[in-house]
Amino acid sequence: MSSPSIRLGTGDLARYPFLNEAGLYIRESGFNWDELERTETSDILARAIDRVNAAVEGNVYRGIDKYEVEILSFLISLLIVKSVGIDNLTRKYSLAEARRAEEFLGSDMKKSTQEQRRSLLYKIFEDLFGLKMVFDNSTGMYAMSMESYLRRSSHFHEKEWKLVNRPVFDGKVYLHADETVRLVRNELVQLIVDRIKSMELPKIPNSIKLASEELRSRLAARLDYRPMTAGDYPPCVKHALEMMSKGENLSHAARVMLATYLITAGRPIEEIVSVFRNAPDFNEKVTRYQIEHLSGFKGSRTRYSVPSCDKLRSQNLCYSTTDCDGIINPVQFGRRKER
Repeated sequence: MSSPSIRLGTGDLARYPFLNEAGLYIRESGFNWDELERTETSDILARAIDRVNAAVEGNVYRGIDKYEVEILSFLISLLIVKSVGIDNLTRKYSLAEARRAEEFLGSDMKKSTQEQRRSLLYKIFEDLFGLKMVFDNSTGMYAMSMESYLRRSSHFHEKEWKLVNRPVFDGKVYLHADETVRLVRNELVQLIVDRIKSMELPKIPNSIKLASEELRSRLAARLDYRPMTAGDYPPCVKHALEMMSKGENLSHAARVMLATYLITAGRPIEEIVSVFRNAPDFNEKVTRYQIEHLSGFKGSRTRYSVPSCDKLRSQNLCYSTTDCDGIINPVQFGRRKER
């Protein structure tokens, strides 16, 4: 299939700077690294640092004021992350940029004309991820093949993503704009991760080198992986801890399971917060509040129980072994062996 004739403006590239057209735009603009040493381009470097700092704090950078600056600052932020060389920062940054694009794309898909939708569907979904979809005017939803949906929804454990809970007609699964965008977030994260890892570092301008060194010295102790000893925890908890130690993004259900188990095990709030520091979207303020809420110290003042084994199985969070025989809740793990 030949690519549709699609013209992208600088506004499109500022919102989606990971598109190949953004790289072409930069090359055609005649930009070179030496320009970053000039005082009048300091705002580009400042924006790039803002993007990285926002990712570190678990926030989404939403700047869109000057299109050219946003396009260039994305490229420079990739170079900064590459130069810092901390894997956890690479994942945090990639997730933050994917979430940023997700917000813009969800909004664009709702507001766009039919022609603009066709462009977005092709350039981002089909061109980048090989995901073919059509917009159904009668329902206002996006339809994709069942095979495409199942391949991507397998990463989600919430019940709303199960096929039985989705509208299906004539072999196609129907989703709203926000759901469609969320479905490809993991692929977009990986696309940005791969782009960072494949970058060949040029002769780095002194301004970027200084910014990278400052970030590395400030973030190394905070973002370097923290191997966690799982102890005599049940397999479901061990698996969640292993995923977290690798900087993987746990589902909401897995986080609730892990937090409630550690609370029930008597771990202090501060220690539980530190367990989640490796999460790509870690935000200390939000994480602390959520753990205090589950502990019964905030919100409804109700202490949440650890999900049962049946519930964890339904959420695809069970990794039982023979040591789990006879238990109905993870908190019982080990007690039978002791008896």
